[in-house]
Amino acid sequence: MATSLAEIKHNKKENYLKDKLTAISHKSTQSFERISYGATKYALSDKHLYPHFFRMVQNDHTYYKILSRLLKQFNWNWIGILTTYDDAGETEQLAFMEYLSNDGICVSFTFKLSVYKLTIKESEVQSMLSTIEKSSAQIIVLCGSFDIAIVSVISMIQSSTKKTTIIIPPSWSIIHNSKPNKYTTLLNGSLALEDYYIPFPEYGDFFDNINPSNRPNENILSYVWTTEYLFRYEDPSNCSNIYSDIIAKDYLTQGASPRVYYTVFAMASALHEMHVDLNDNYIGYNYRYQLNHYIKNLKNMFEMNRTMLFDDAGEFPYHYTFTNWVSVPCESVERKVVGNFSEWVPEGQQLFIDPKRITWLNNNNEIPRSQCSDNCLPGFRKMPGTGIVVCCYDCTKCPDGEISNKSDSENCIKCPDNEWSNEKKNKCIPKVEQFLSFKDDAITIVFAFVSVLLFLITLMILVIFHLFKETAIIKANNKNLSFVLLVSVMLSFLCVFLFLGRPVDITCKMRQSTFFIIYSIAVSSVLGKTVMICIIFKASRPGSNWKNWVNMKVSNSLVLFFSLIQIIINITWLIVSPPFHELDMQSYPGIIIVQCNEGSVILFYSVLGYMGFLAAVSFILAFLARTLPDSFNEAKYITFSMLVFCSVWIAMIPAYLSTKGKNMVIVEIFAILTSSAGLLGCIFLPKCFIIVFKPEINTKTVMLHGTQR
Repeated sequence: MATSLAEIKHNKKENYLKDKLTAISHKSTQSFERISYGATKYALSDKHLYPHFFRMVQNDHTYYKILSRLLKQFNWNWIGILTTYDDAGETEQLAFMEYLSNDGICVSFTFKLSVYKLTIKESEVQSMLSTIEKSSAQIIVLCGSFDIAIVSVISMIQSSTKKTTIIIPPSWSIIHNSKPNKYTTLLNGSLALEDYYIPFPEYGDFFDNINPSNRPNENILSYVWTTEYLFRYEDPSNCSNIYSDIIAKDYLTQGASPRVYYTVFAMASALHEMHVDLNDNYIGYNYRYQLNHYIKNLKNMFEMNRTMLFDDAGEFPYHYTFTNWVSVPCESVERKVVGNFSEWVPEGQQLFIDPKRITWLNNNNEIPRSQCSDNCLPGFRKMPGTGIVVCCYDCTKCPDGEISNKSDSENCIKCPDNEWSNEKKNKCIPKVEQFLSFKDDAITIVFAFVSVLLFLITLMILVIFHLFKETAIIKANNKNLSFVLLVSVMLSFLCVFLFLGRPVDITCKMRQSTFFIIYSIAVSSVLGKTVMICIIFKASRPGSNWKNWVNMKVSNSLVLFFSLIQIIINITWLIVSPPFHELDMQSYPGIIIVQCNEGSVILFYSVLGYMGFLAAVSFILAFLARTLPDSFNEAKYITFSMLVFCSVWIAMIPAYLSTKGKNMVIVEIFAILTSSAGLLGCIFLPKCFIIVFKPEINTKTVMLHGTQR
């Protein structure tokens, strides 16, 4: 029991000390202003935890966001990651993969190498090389801390695969400044993201005269010169010109040196501004609580589109450059600037890189292809593959009516209603308009020819009837109604032209109304003829009261009455809901049907039904009167003509309803020509035959005595 109490007391004391140290540390962090020249941890951007922390660099997340943009720029969506097995490697890898995921980039493999091992097992290296060789990923991004062992592995990767491009983050590119030639030659052909060169203030000629021979007592200078440069060259005289570049540039103007200078300068400037403002007004004032305000409001001293030196996160945003590391003689590396990134410019213009300036490792010096799947060409879209990785996909062709006009499209774009996809599915083209065209449809020419031919035949029959209007056969069958019927049939043939060509509003309004009115007059004339035949037969009986009805007024009145009903229905149709032309873009793929919309369907079928009613009455009366004793009884011819008429139009209705577009118009034109030709052939051709070829029976004597030859 005593032991337990001792342990409890010990634990309480230990926890108390920990809390105290944490509070002291937090208070220290909160109380003193700090400006770092190289700390890049992302957590330091949290101004709630570190409100007094500033830095002359940006956090690691910024670097990996830029690297992700670079990968996306080159369409590299299948990469490998080589990182260190430490806190830095783990943190940076997770941050990097978050940006990769947002940009649709996948990781093919990840290798973690321990920074505490000077050598790596050969079996591990061989397994790594085998994985890299089998993978289609040709881009490897480095994360974490710089390590000599990893550089050695990279050298083996380069010599083994001869296809991999290494991308180096800023935390690695610093090796060029600290160890300019010892390791960077192993990274030949790599791309590096580096902080942009910050202009160093004028330093006079001090550094121009730095040489071990001029300063024999400065051991540090002699050591740097000997270990880093001269001892590596068999003939140092051939590389003597590299001295000034390396010393003056790499050790002074590159790396952390300018940032150290401007870090001190920023702190001094803030202290100076605070001293000027507060010294005279507040004697003994604790200045450290005011320093944060003056650091925040430091003016930017560089040429940037920013007025403040630090942003809201207390960071110094500046340019970044992409460099291509290329080996040159004397075991050195040339760093060619091939692009840049500026965060404060408009979106879409921030990243610039020139692939033509880059020396790639492949034989043809072409941009590497680092993708899990082949590019989906225009006309195709990406479709999820059988795996779980979104970067590995199949390509499927866009469906009809949709296109993709760029490679690796996620979705196909639907064409506008008046356009359709071409055969390659990479472009929307105007849909083909479909109607009975004189230019493209041979049947249109056939219909036009047949219509004109039948019109001329009808005209010829009309001329014959006019020339022989006083003969017995014409006078016996109601001469006036015969002329009305012939003119109506003749005009019905001409109505066909209203159905040909591209429909417009005026032709749509005229085609149905004109035809139905003309045809109703024709059928009314046939009905008038049939009624007069029945009246004449009734009147021929002795003492019949039907004799008073045997006159032209009755037949003319019948034609006028029945025709007037059809005219009224058509006028109502045109007033209430007239036909109009429309573009049907949905019925057939890739086709726009230019057609007439009949407007009111009820009125359309009303005029059609009324015409059918007249034809049916005429057929019934003619059928009943076909056997009446009369030498020139045309009831049997009317019966045949109405039989043809009704058969054609009854067959036309289902065919008309089951078709669309120009096929529907073809059905209606065929019905018009066939039914009109049936009237003409069945009623008038037998009479023309008698008039022309049998004139001897076309006499009143034959008619009265009923003798025929």
